[in-house]
Amino acid sequence: MARTATSEVIDEEVDWDKKTTILSKTDHRGIIEYCNEGFCEVSGYTDEELMGSNHNIVRHPDMPKVLFKVLWDCLKNSQPISAIVKNKSKSGQYYWVQAQFKTLISDGERYYFSVRTGVTTGQVAKVEGLYKKLLEIEIAEGTAQSEAFLLNFLKQNNTTYHELIQSILA
Repeated sequence: MARTATSEVIDEEVDWDKKTTILSKTDHRGIIEYCNEGFCEVSGYTDEELMGSNHNIVRHPDMPKVLFKVLWDCLKNSQPISAIVKNKSKSGQYYWVQAQFKTLISDGERYYFSVRTGVTTGQVAKVEGLYKKLLEIEIAEGTAQSEAFLLNFLKQNNTTYHELIQSILA
């Protein structure tokens, strides 16, 4: 049965093997240039649908924009970064992943490579409250205020977002 993309969000997790490795490579604008079978399997998109699409095709609306700003800022400075991300499948269901991102430069061109696997419900619980607060601020006051809250939170905890995620994943 062919799946059709939906803009509807379904509050139900994708049933998937969380040991599956999801790989993707994008250009400097976030356009997918490579994806593995794991990405297709978990997201519900075909290789043809993913290739040439912006990686935000799987962005779940529960994810605060400020986290992607932090991610892109690190990548543009060639800093590796880890994240815990809630994605949306083609069916509208969600799936949480831990993601490791790296910048690659080849022949003067900048690319971004991501390796993702599943996370535990305990790991999700450690970020979900922060993400909900950031999203509430973003909706009410804008992304800049959400970023200010995040930066203050990280400063108070004497950490960076990458370090926070690494400690949760440890």
